[in-house]
Amino acid sequence: MNLPNKLTILRIIMIPFFVLFMLLDGGVNQTYRYIAAVIFIVASFTDLLDGKIARKYNLVTNFGKFMDPLADKLLVCSGLICFVGLGQLPAWFVIIIISREFIISGFRLVASDNGVVIAASYWGKFKTVSQMIMSVLLIVNIPALSILTTIFSVIALVLTVVSLIDYIAKNYRVLTEGSL
Repeated sequence: MNLPNKLTILRIIMIPFFVLFMLLDGGVNQTYRYIAAVIFIVASFTDLLDGKIARKYNLVTNFGKFMDPLADKLLVCSGLICFVGLGQLPAWFVIIIISREFIISGFRLVASDNGVVIAASYWGKFKTVSQMIMSVLLIVNIPALSILTTIFSVIALVLTVVSLIDYIAKNYRVLTEGSL
C-alpha cells in the first residue's frame, strides 16, 4: 500500500476520534473542541497531501480514486451531523450539503460505469475549502468569531449549490447519453 492510500486510511481512522472529542461532555468543553479542531485540521491536511503525493509520484490507484473522496465526505458529513446535534447548524442546511454529495457521487458512479472519469472542478474545490474553514470555525466555536463563522457558513452553502449546478451543467450528458 502506497503513502497516499495510507494517508487516506489515516483520515478515515481519525474520524471517530474527531466525533468523540466534538461530542464529549455535550460539546461544551472547549478543550475537547480544540482537540477536535486539531484532529479535523490534520485530517483535512492529509486530504491535500495524499492527492499531491499521488499525482506528483504517479501513485494514483483505483483504491485511492474510490476511498479518497469517500474519506472526505465521511469527514465533512460527520462534522456537519455533529453541528446539527449540537444546535450549531439547522438540519435543512446540512441536508442541502449532504444531498449535493450524494448527487455528485451518483453522477460519478454513472460516469464510471460508462468509462468516463469526471474530474473535480474549481467550484468543487472552492466548496471544499469553504466547508473546511466553516467547519473549523464551528468546531472552535469562539463567540468573537461568530460573524466570520456565519459568513463562511453562507459562503459554503452558496458554493455547495453553485458547484452542484456547475457539475450538472457540465456533465448532464452522462445521464442522458452515457458519455461526455
